[in-house]
Amino acid sequence: QVHLIESGGGLVQAGGSLRLSCAASERTFNSYAMGWFRQAPGKEREFVGAISWSGGKMNYADSVKGRFTISRDNAKNTVYLQMNSLKPEDTAIYYCAASPYGSSSSAFSSYNHWGQGTQVTVSS
Repeated sequence: QVHLIESGGGLVQAGGSLRLSCAASERTFNSYAMGWFRQAPGKEREFVGAISWSGGKMNYADSVKGRFTISRDNAKNTVYLQMNSLKPEDTAIYYCAASPYGSSSSAFSSYNHWGQGTQVTVSS
């Protein structure tokens, strides 16, 4: 069982930056692809970005390309989401997730371990 704990959320003004972290308990963390998803009030959970098990392949939603960057440190069992040029529409609860399939999939069904989420609020 992989336990995921997100941190780094908060309130930021539009145009600002935040870095989210997701720490995993699993010693085989480096065999999992990791993804970030978000859910805004009244909306379905949506894909933000993902990174392969090796960190060599990333995949981003069009809405965040060029603004968000995913990285991972397998030695620390941690994945990061650097968010720059934040917009009010980025306001959501952000979740990290682990996929045993190793690739940077955008498919919700590829992920079978989820964190509890961290709130990101971007004010205009």
